Amino acid sequence: MKNNLLFDLTVDKASKTVFVNREFDADLSLVWDAFTKQEILDQWWAPKPYMSRTKYIDFKVGGQRFYAMVSPEGQENWQIQKYTSINPKTNFKYFSAFADKDENLSLPGSDWDLNFSELNGITKVSMAIKNDSLERMEKMIEMGFKQGFAMGLQQLDELLIAQTNK
Repeated sequence: MKNNLLFDLTVDKASKTVFVNREFDADLSLVWDAFTKQEILDQWWAPKPYMSRTKYIDFKVGGQRFYAMVSPEGQENWQIQKYTSINPKTNFKYFSAFADKDENLSLPGSDWDLNFSELNGITKVSMAIKNDSLERMEKMIEMGFKQGFAMGLQQLDELLIAQTNK
């Protein structure tokens, strides 16, 4: 297991984009599945003590994932991811927006572009999260996105290590 894996999160206000680069000591197929399959996503997508609960996912172009981040007190914060492009095991893109429990979007949203690559058993995920507005990006950062997303990715790292050591 490698301890010096890349983790970089940069905010570019000029382009309204958050860039995240993260390496995992795991096979590309396993990392891809962790980002695209409900049973794995729900184990790491929300930072503890929150939980991710997917109501449904239809991972195909034109499909979507509808899920809630659930607080320890049971408060639900719903989001929708609408998949716009999928190139298996290399890239997928989606539009993300907050929503209510009835799937009514709260715009503006953000466009996520995730790229996957593997070199010598290390899988790198590079993400660009372009926000529709600077205000939305600032709100996202203010709500603790940096710390929360870093925690979620750390949870994924631990989950991948457990899967790899089975």
